[in-house]
Amino acid sequence: MRIALTIAGSDSGGGAGIQADLKTFERFGVLGTSVITAITAQDTRAVRSWMAVPPAMVAAQLDALAADLRPHAVKSGMLAGPDTVAAIAEGLARHALAPYVLDPVLAATSGDALAADGTAGAVRTRLLPLAALVTPNLDEAERLTGLTVRDAAAMARAARALVDAGAKAALVTGGHLGGAEVVDVLWDGRSLREFRAARLPGGAVHGTGCALSAAVAAQLAGGRALDDAVARAIAWVRAAIAGASSPGAGKRVLDFSAPPG
Repeated sequence: MRIALTIAGSDSGGGAGIQADLKTFERFGVLGTSVITAITAQDTRAVRSWMAVPPAMVAAQLDALAADLRPHAVKSGMLAGPDTVAAIAEGLARHALAPYVLDPVLAATSGDALAADGTAGAVRTRLLPLAALVTPNLDEAERLTGLTVRDAAAMARAARALVDAGAKAALVTGGHLGGAEVVDVLWDGRSLREFRAARLPGGAVHGTGCALSAAVAAQLAGGRALDDAVARAIAWVRAAIAGASSPGAGKRVLDFSAPPG
């Protein structure tokens, strides 16, 4: 059995974070394990409150899994604060855990902050150099690079800047851009690839970034090459968006039962 590890916050609504990652891992046929960095009180409308898990406990979870359920790939999402980032960076290095997919979650889709001050800088200096792939949305790419990222050309510049900063590859996701077409941009240090598709109707969907990075990590755990894993993950998330439902009064929730292709 191949194992994938998610390091992220718990979403009480079940549509993002640890819960979304574990559902995604299962859909791609890998055993999912987890290190919880924060507990959130949220639903489909907003994040009402959140509390960070002490960094020492984050490190203890990581040490326990590395000793007995060593993952074949790792992803991280909500990291809560600079001290938690440091604990994760040290744990990944201490146990030589790779490949590592970094989803630099700094805020929820609703705009609610999910990280303390200084987290973006800590992610840039401590985690980017460990990442096989970093998967920021537009706002996250801006905070990590200092660039203005509002079109495909700027997305490509940001992806290159993230690789220059230490990541092996960068996938800048363009779901928050306006227009009839969605564009995602992948730079692996050698070639640039754009993924373009017509925007699906229905409005915002909760947890797409979490599911995308988890789908990539699950496939890396199974031995798939990075560019193929990214392409398949994007296609699966699109299918999950197409089947999204509205169980609450806010954003829609992904269809995690969508076939992985």
